[in-house]
Amino acid sequence: MKRNLRVEVVYPYPPQTVWRALTDPRAISEWLMKNDFEPRVGHRFQFHTDPAPGFTGIVDCEVLVVDEPHRLVYTWKSSAIDTRVAFTLEAVPAGTRLVLEHTGFSGLKAVLVSFILGSGWNSKILREALPAAIAKHESAASAPRPE
Repeated sequence: MKRNLRVEVVYPYPPQTVWRALTDPRAISEWLMKNDFEPRVGHRFQFHTDPAPGFTGIVDCEVLVVDEPHRLVYTWKSSAIDTRVAFTLEAVPAGTRLVLEHTGFSGLKAVLVSFILGSGWNSKILREALPAAIAKHESAASAPRPE
């Protein structure tokens, strides 16, 4: 039994702005989880959240691909899964198309976890939390600075 997730969203921002939200550890903490991420191939990092039954609250990751501002790939491992997350960004007339592919769910337990993660990615995370973080950081970046 195997399953992969794919979610596509368009944001009204240029790819570089979306890229910053995907690769800045402070921004990632706002839309996903606390982390020690660095956008550097080979960097091992962790996401931290509240534990749940069968889940320690820690996701172990390693950065596999950094192609700014087009593609970011990292492993995503916990007690139940050993998967990969890939973000692909493409400039479109409306802004940036983001495609998330979370792949490698294999076996009954992992496929069950994929339904939980798929729901989160497709609703709250990519359609609410990430755009809110992008908007917050974009307005902060474009705010006038005192002289």
